[in-house]
Amino acid sequence: MNYLAHLHLGGTQPGELLGSLYGDFVKGPLQGRWPADIEAGIRLHRQIDAYTDSHPLVLQAKQRFARDRRRYAGILVDLFFDHCLAAHWHDYADEPLPRFTARVYQVLEAQAELPGTLAMIAPRMAAQDWLGSYREFGVMERVVGNMSRRLSRPEGLAGGAVDLEQLYEPLQADFRAFYPELIAFVAGAKRDNQLS
Repeated sequence: MNYLAHLHLGGTQPGELLGSLYGDFVKGPLQGRWPADIEAGIRLHRQIDAYTDSHPLVLQAKQRFARDRRRYAGILVDLFFDHCLAAHWHDYADEPLPRFTARVYQVLEAQAELPGTLAMIAPRMAAQDWLGSYREFGVMERVVGNMSRRLSRPEGLAGGAVDLEQLYEPLQADFRAFYPELIAFVAGAKRDNQLS
């Protein structure tokens, strides 16, 4: 899952939101490097990634891409699933998406020090409303282009937005089937983490 889904699933408190994002930017053992609520968010982020990467519906979504694209299918599916979440936000959240994203951007802005690359991208994320812009499928082409520039082989994502457009309906069905299962998994993981 990409940024929006992690934030949606991570929790409502500032530390939970930060941990939900830090999971993409903090690697290795945590060992008290961050406050407890942020570290809990990072651990949940990692659990979500592991669950998602091995889930049959996600594997099915990746298999929909042509064989030569499958190496990058995970990136495309993550981005597309965030688009589906944003486009159908009202099905999964009570808080309106613009209010949610504004709250996330305020939490990021209020944080004195963000880890690694997040410190560089957070201002652009807020200024360009990355999270809310996922609603519009047309944004996917720009997002895929931005992602490709961060890869050692950027040509691997060339035409990725076209593939997403062609696979729109089946991938959306994969998301609709998968996301409720992910929500249930996260609820169980949070419950288990509180007990341990």
